[in-house]
Amino acid sequence: MKNFYFLIIALTLSLFRLLSAYSQDSNDDFYDINTINKIELTFAEANWDEILSQYYKNGNDERLSATAVINGQTYDSVGVKYKGNSSYKQTRNLKKPLNIKLDYIIGSQDIDGYGTLKLSNGFKDPSFIREVLGYEIARKYTSASKANYANVYINDELIGFYTSVQSVDKTFLGRHYHSSNHVFVKGDRKPGPGPGAGATLRYIGPDTTKYMSSYQMNSDYGWRQLVDLIDTLNNKTSAIEEILDVDAALWHMAFHNLLLGLDSPINAPRNFYLYRDLSNRFSYILWDLNQVFGTYTQELPKPVTLTSLQQLDPFHNSNNPKYSIVYRLLRNPAYMKIYVAHMKTIMNENFVNGWYADRAREIQALVRDDVIADKNKFHSNRDFDKSIDQTVGQGPQFIPGITELMEGRISFLQSHEAFITAGPDIANVEASAMGNTGKFSFRVVADVSDADKVLLAYRNSLSDRFAKVQMFDDGKHSDNSAGDGIYGIEIEETSHNIQYYIVAESEESVKFSPERAEYEYYTLTAGGGLVINEFMADNAAYKADESGEFDDWIELFNGTGDDISLSGYFLSDNGEELSKWPLPDIILEAGGYLVVWADKDEEQGSLHSNFKISASGEAVYLADSDGNIIDEVAFGPQAADISYGRYPNGSGPFRAMLPTFMAVNELATSNDEPGLSDSFSGYNNVLRQNRPNPFSQSTIINFELTMPGYVVLKVYGVMGNEITTLVNEFQSAGSHRATFDAKKTGNRLPEGMYYYTIRIEGGAKSGIKSGNMILIR
Repeated sequence: MKNFYFLIIALTLSLFRLLSAYSQDSNDDFYDINTINKIELTFAEANWDEILSQYYKNGNDERLSATAVINGQTYDSVGVKYKGNSSYKQTRNLKKPLNIKLDYIIGSQDIDGYGTLKLSNGFKDPSFIREVLGYEIARKYTSASKANYANVYINDELIGFYTSVQSVDKTFLGRHYHSSNHVFVKGDRKPGPGPGAGATLRYIGPDTTKYMSSYQMNSDYGWRQLVDLIDTLNNKTSAIEEILDVDAALWHMAFHNLLLGLDSPINAPRNFYLYRDLSNRFSYILWDLNQVFGTYTQELPKPVTLTSLQQLDPFHNSNNPKYSIVYRLLRNPAYMKIYVAHMKTIMNENFVNGWYADRAREIQALVRDDVIADKNKFHSNRDFDKSIDQTVGQGPQFIPGITELMEGRISFLQSHEAFITAGPDIANVEASAMGNTGKFSFRVVADVSDADKVLLAYRNSLSDRFAKVQMFDDGKHSDNSAGDGIYGIEIEETSHNIQYYIVAESEESVKFSPERAEYEYYTLTAGGGLVINEFMADNAAYKADESGEFDDWIELFNGTGDDISLSGYFLSDNGEELSKWPLPDIILEAGGYLVVWADKDEEQGSLHSNFKISASGEAVYLADSDGNIIDEVAFGPQAADISYGRYPNGSGPFRAMLPTFMAVNELATSNDEPGLSDSFSGYNNVLRQNRPNPFSQSTIINFELTMPGYVVLKVYGVMGNEITTLVNEFQSAGSHRATFDAKKTGNRLPEGMYYYTIRIEGGAKSGIKSGNMILIR
């Protein structure tokens, strides 16, 4: 019978042309959390440690050339240097933090687009999971680096086990901000003289030279723009939203305070980046999370105890002008409410539910053998085993157990007066759009309770700021009846796209929908336009071009009732160069599709672009001859042979799906709704498509029986491996449901396709059916 299950799955795989490439994790790059990388460095110099130490002491960014073999691949002439501050100075063995520049001599050398590797030595983390877990949580709410692990060998000797953190460089900026050549500053320089010592964001006058000892300019220009930002923050705070992404800054401050990441601008003048994005505002990028969860305590009042950390003021330093970012923003009552709302979201999604503790143990189990094998680590195996739950060390050098620390912190915050207000509630957000080329109408409604004011925040493009308009419950704004708790608004735009979220305000608090706004938002596209309809950024084995090459592709769709000449339209992967690749002068008929191969190989034909798209994530733009963005999509890491397309076709939001090359986009189902089967083996039973699909953690599978029977419902991987059994018992006639939670399977499942099969036996009748579903992160 087991072979029969696998036969069903194999037939389904064949049906959807799913090949072995699906077994790869969509995060299968250098920073895949499930991968322990192996980095082997070979220096010609036997005294390499002495040389690197001297280079560090010189402070001139000197590097020593080495040959690197990384996961079996050789990289010639890489540049190596020691990095860090305390993590370097407190290291008394060879396991010093490392910075490896792969393109030091050979400019084209990289790993999956990453040119610089940054390796931390875990000097104050016996658990060895603080930095990786911190970044994983941060990435839910803001632009933040990926992180995993690596074993490092130098001249054939295992030096130690390291945390490996993605560099904040042009690759990072391009992925998160869709540009990389704007003003880019690091606040991490050694303190200089005068009142501006350290990267405090304090204003010390218009002379740019006064700031050069405290900030590092990583772009070709920008000192004047940086000083303008600092001047506005301190002296013209009412205009700060014009020059700073305030919402991102509030997310960062909430993250650092909640997780007690105090080696950061809320408590120390360093460890952040500033990048001026396409909206001409600076975005605040966090950096250096190796001391989150309470291991950095230098600027705190003494003595520092476990209790004092747990009960750190959630508005720490908001009354201290030395810490400008906290002091200036949290004096604004509106920003204060947003800050509290963001901290509540991080608390509820990661800590109140205990997720962080389960995830910490998962990561620790992943690295346990490698940590034990590390002879140069800074803490004992016993400390490693107990450090998630118990304090390690005594006196001023104590390192709190992560759950020990955070359970007390969450308890303290939940009883704090700023966090006990229930506030507004938002539910049942619905949106619709209509119109034709040149003029579109967007309607948004939602159920809102306990709010004094409800706002719709929206924008047309990634390069725009969110504008806010009031929503009403007066029966006059597409909101049903006056006073019924349904708020609505209708707006008209020349763009057929909007990105939006809802804010409900009361006197004490605010609520967002989605709760991770502005980092996350809803999208709405009016039909009837020329749109980017679908793309595949990791075409491993799905569809070959006319040359037999499996290149990435972008599908356009003409949703109008008229033919459209594509002359004067452009595709680009660069928000600063919208006219990067002109579409060919051809006619796209009404309701028609066109696929462009994104392969950077124009010699192969007129439908081959001069750029590629990255499976690790970026953005794609469709623009007209006047430089107006007609359509765009920003996306994260992509799964092999899974496309990303609009559903409903031509107008819906983008989601992962089985590819529908040059055809109507449809979600993954075996048969049409309402069920995957309306009849099998002699009696009417229905196995319904799981909802939601795609899903990021859990999904519901419904099935209906017209007579009692014994039911076995299982989930399989794409290669036929059994993941779990959801149902294995006699069921009565009627409707039933089963929940599949990907995080409760005992393993961290990669993104991609999964299958569920149901077998029903009822008397002499039996049957088996299967459906498919997509897991995304």
